[in-house]
Amino acid sequence: MQIRKCAETEIVAVGEFYDRIVQWLDNHINYPKWMYRIYPSESWAREMTEAGEQYVCVDNGKMVGVFVLNTDPQGAYRKGKWAVDLPDGSYMVLHALAIDPELQSKGLGSQIIRFCVEKAKAEGFKTIRVDIVPGNDPARRLYEKNGFQYAGDVDLERGIEHIPVFSLYELNW
Repeated sequence: MQIRKCAETEIVAVGEFYDRIVQWLDNHINYPKWMYRIYPSESWAREMTEAGEQYVCVDNGKMVGVFVLNTDPQGAYRKGKWAVDLPDGSYMVLHALAIDPELQSKGLGSQIIRFCVEKAKAEGFKTIRVDIVPGNDPARRLYEKNGFQYAGDVDLERGIEHIPVFSLYELNW
């Protein structure tokens, strides 16, 4: 399996991947409360690809996972009960991690987290943070299994009416 930055030629495919994931979630349990063609979406993938922050996981030519890794918390992370007090921009943030439903619970999420940790370390960061919707038990289990610590439920001031608070997690080294 290869994890790499998304190429411009893959933006549409990443958007379609997110769409497929959201449709699958809507037919099962939409733990992250993602919204079809709103978030995450092709336009989100385009913006993140242009910023060099959208990643794809490809196995035997097939896209099996996607995520964004950057330094933008996209909200009031300062409200978290972090173990280490850091200003925005001095830690990495993992966003919109999606894995092909056929491959969930097979270790791909942990592989992605290990990739993110190695990348963050190589770039001199000492922390990765993430926010999830409270009740997103699959994401919570993934992050806790990989050493992330809970840092509170807070209003990130994102103005998302159906998600008034987010659960924050951090991994420090």
